[in-house]
Amino acid sequence: MTAKYYKYLLEFKRPSGTSRGVLLEKETYILEVFENENKGVGECALFRGLSYDDRPDYEDKLKWLCENIHQDPEFLKEELKEFPSIWFGYEQALLNLKHGGKLYFPSEFTKGQRSIMINGLIWMGNAEFMEEQILEKLEQGFHCIKLKIGVDWRSEHEILQKLRQKFSKEKLELRVDANGGFSKKEAKTVLKQLADLHIHSIEQPIKAGSWDDMAELCAETPTPIALDEELIGIIDFNEKKKLLEQIKPQYIILKPALVGGFSGCNEWISQVVRQNIGWWITSALESNIGLNAIAQYTFTKGNQMPQGLGTGSLFTNNFQSSLHLNGEQLFFKG
Repeated sequence: MTAKYYKYLLEFKRPSGTSRGVLLEKETYILEVFENENKGVGECALFRGLSYDDRPDYEDKLKWLCENIHQDPEFLKEELKEFPSIWFGYEQALLNLKHGGKLYFPSEFTKGQRSIMINGLIWMGNAEFMEEQILEKLEQGFHCIKLKIGVDWRSEHEILQKLRQKFSKEKLELRVDANGGFSKKEAKTVLKQLADLHIHSIEQPIKAGSWDDMAELCAETPTPIALDEELIGIIDFNEKKKLLEQIKPQYIILKPALVGGFSGCNEWISQVVRQNIGWWITSALESNIGLNAIAQYTFTKGNQMPQGLGTGSLFTNNFQSSLHLNGEQLFFKG
């Protein structure tokens, strides 16, 4: 078995506002493995400023993997444990090598027989821009919308109030993602305001790393809390268990590229199922290569909640998509 990789810059159709500033492009790496004239493709979806493996020796480790691709997977997993996005790409490449075409997890989904319900994502911006996106998602038939908040809470709160006046919680599920944008004191007020509007959940109300503060919020909150960035960099299985037992969140959000690929997600899921904690899967600005693999994996987990999967439509120079969106339902089209 041999391997090679190349860097690829995804260009946004329009500047995209996130908690880490406005993004114009997204850097990613494509891994290709070869064996007996067969090829497998995976995406090492590094997210600058967020990924645990955003470090100067990232490409050195990718080169090392290509040189050692023939080694035992367990050995490679141990060597790559601090490079979750590289391991994510490796897992994809081997699965694709095995199944061929654009397949990673063959299922009724990849046969075009079943679909995945996803939420509509509203990007940060001024009130007018956010309302424009919301109307577009509603017209497309979405019943679950996720809004990024934590930049201008007064305006964001007004938007949520308007939405709730028009649409009941039975008609429209509203999720919000704060990306750690509030202090603990602010979060307590916001959590109450969100509960008054019957908001489904809030992702990461305070910055990651303050387990005691997050545990206090989760114990008292009137609005369910979902951990997101909190999971990044938690590599050891026992540490994952410890985090969940201490914080006791209502939900966790799994981004395969950030938590050690599909095997990393499986470890988290095995723990939350035991502790009666909810979960769903979210993409993290991957290209259509990684997005396709995540969607196929997500379907196999059988979670009926709306998932946070992108559609690859953000970029001008994305790879050909294997996914098709019909309303809020994501289909595989091969």
